[in-house]
Amino acid sequence: MFKKDATPGAKSKVKSSAQRAIRSKVLDEYPKLEPYIEDIMPKKEQLDLVKLPDRVSLYTLGSTPLFFQHMDDAFMPHLSLVHKYPSAFHRLRIDRGAIRFVLSGATLMVPGLTSAGGRLPNDPEDTEGTYGDEELEAGEVVVIESEGKENACFVGVLKMGTREMKKVKKGQACEAGHYLGDGLWGLNLG
Repeated sequence: MFKKDATPGAKSKVKSSAQRAIRSKVLDEYPKLEPYIEDIMPKKEQLDLVKLPDRVSLYTLGSTPLFFQHMDDAFMPHLSLVHKYPSAFHRLRIDRGAIRFVLSGATLMVPGLTSAGGRLPNDPEDTEGTYGDEELEAGEVVVIESEGKENACFVGVLKMGTREMKKVKKGQACEAGHYLGDGLWGLNLG
């Protein structure tokens, strides 16, 4: 989605009524953000909307990017927000071999998640329960971490449910989203 450098367009202030609606929609989509929502989107602070190419809306607090949305799709967290609150999102893990493809903007394929280094929900290798025990469905927003790395590298929308991934072990796993080093990551909002 953001392979090319993104140039920010018009910046406008979000009305307080729209801000409340966005806040409640974000909490509906990411209920684990509840304890942090006052830090992320304080009621007394002004939320800004920055228009980006390809009908993408980026919601920011000052120069801090929070969420982006393509047309009327789901609100997706910016990676800087994911790095701050990693446990508040559904997470999956790719193996080392898939990292370079994801960071070059390629579509995330199922083998990167189902191989030995990858992790899906209910994985017997996941002794700490980091990736949860709830199977995810197609259309859900997920954060992708990489084997051996501390921070997440990708945010996208599942094209296939995790239960199906475990069965077929091939095909596209995630639609293109936002990854480290893409145009949205490098966007200068200062």
